[in-house]
Amino acid sequence: MGREAKKLLWKPGTMLYPLPAVLVSCGEYGGTKNLITVAWTGIVCTEPPMCSISIRPQRHSYGLIRAGGEFVVNLTNAAMARAVDWCGVKSGRDFDKFREMKLTPLPARHVGAPLVAESPVNLECRVRQVRPLGSHHLFVAEILAVHADPRYFDARSGLFDLAAARPLCYCHGHYYEMGRHIGKFGFSVEKKRQKGKKRKAKVKQKA
Repeated sequence: MGREAKKLLWKPGTMLYPLPAVLVSCGEYGGTKNLITVAWTGIVCTEPPMCSISIRPQRHSYGLIRAGGEFVVNLTNAAMARAVDWCGVKSGRDFDKFREMKLTPLPARHVGAPLVAESPVNLECRVRQVRPLGSHHLFVAEILAVHADPRYFDARSGLFDLAAARPLCYCHGHYYEMGRHIGKFGFSVEKKRQKGKKRKAKVKQKA
């Protein structure tokens, strides 16, 4: 008989990791604005493009997002790790987080909330639903525009190379820089197709 794998049984918890560590900007570009660090975020729909963020109602940014109905998801990288952590433990009630972390606000195209210039990718979002879940409320928002830093475009392919930006991830209380590239979406099927083509080519050569 084979050896049975034994696993520890834990109580229910938020053990879905890793997660992107993002800075969510809210408020107004030329007025009261703030940044909040969020790890509980993700894509929820393709058409129309939509994402979600979860925030505790006690957080300063919660009120700004409820009032404005808009926010910007700013992806972060390893160079922004200190700012990401600081903005997650300090309150916008007490600090101007843009100024304290020397981050640069930029005007967005469709929303009043500012972009973070240092971010490799910014997603402008407009809230469509707010769902109270318990400790956190879920904001479901439509993505109105995406801004990408031209420094991370590959010169040969012309495609955006997010890996070159060294994206920052959050894993159970710790920050990590993303590791090496393993393959693109569909690479497992693509390899099989390539092998099939080689076999056909050999058959033709023999004929």
